[in-house]
Amino acid sequence: MRALLLAAGFGTRLRPLTDTIPKCLVPIKGQPLLDIWLERLTDAGVGPFLINTHYLADQVQAYAATSRYADQLQLVEETTLLGTAGTLIANLPFFDGGDALMIHADNYCLADFKAFLAAHAARPAHCLMTMMTFRTATPHTCGIVELDEQGVVVGFHEKVANPPGNLANGAIYLLSAELLARLGGEWAQVTDFSTEVLQHLVGRIYTHETPARFLDIGTPETYAQANAD
Repeated sequence: MRALLLAAGFGTRLRPLTDTIPKCLVPIKGQPLLDIWLERLTDAGVGPFLINTHYLADQVQAYAATSRYADQLQLVEETTLLGTAGTLIANLPFFDGGDALMIHADNYCLADFKAFLAAHAARPAHCLMTMMTFRTATPHTCGIVELDEQGVVVGFHEKVANPPGNLANGAIYLLSAELLARLGGEWAQVTDFSTEVLQHLVGRIYTHETPARFLDIGTPETYAQANAD
């Protein structure tokens, strides 16, 4: 399973830490966040990896060049940010006609990725993708999903005051080859995966809930929490 790790963001909410280091390389107990992702995904049999860069791209390139996973890494620098869907679409040949794993690599996640892959393989036949979900203590800050009895998404509630539940979209997606083909065709001009793609797939998104630690380390408070675990 080939994977796209989205790592080009500015990490503005983590300033001043991210004034000098890209968010994807901030250390969690001394280990760069991106290295944690690569370690856990490699252990689950995922790879090779495509990583997009933009902000402080030279630091990500330096990390990749000396990484123990260097032979599995391909970097693509975006001089102008393409957006989550834009990056995926621009790099569709990387996936070689197969399914794809797409991850927002600025989160801290200890999920069982073998279980996630197995859930995707066993998804209902009509579903084009599988989304990882997690339970959040702050649902008003997340994208909350509603599911049917099969675990298929039937509704989204994006950062609303009183969402119906606390099951959140983890922004980790397994995408079928069929969906990738559609992205390269009828949706070739979209840029944002969350707002321009997901809404059109309601009823066709399977979900897998992880009970493991999942944190958006976008604030100093949650970053400190990840380091304190």
